Amino acid sequence: MGEARRQQEGEAPVPPLTRQVRRALGGVATDRLIHERVRLGIVSALAVSERLTFNELKELLDITDGNLSAHARKLEEGGYVACTKRFEDRVPRTEYTLEPAGREALRAYLDHMEALIHAVGESAGSGES
Repeated sequence: MGEARRQQEGEAPVPPLTRQVRRALGGVATDRLIHERVRLGIVSALAVSERLTFNELKELLDITDGNLSAHARKLEEGGYVACTKRFEDRVPRTEYTLEPAGREALRAYLDHMEALIHAVGESAGSGES
């Protein structure tokens, strides 16, 4: 929505920092699937480990079974992680690996965040608010 239209409709103007951040990001939207803290943690952990078990991820992220299960399922449905289940000495073992789409999504997300940090840093340095 344009600035003139915002004023016409009685909406608050967009602060200069917001305009600068939007320009810096080129209109790129944040990947909502991996932006959530737990899902970002899962993808990040799998980016540095070839594979992690359910229990390893649960301990690493300090979350409940249900929380990990729900978030991992969303990432699996999005094609970002793969889940394999098997039995080891009659004990179920669930392992997760990062799919190429997940690795690319993480790379794009980190690029997005770096651009945001850079834009905010430049604005803060110029005294603009």
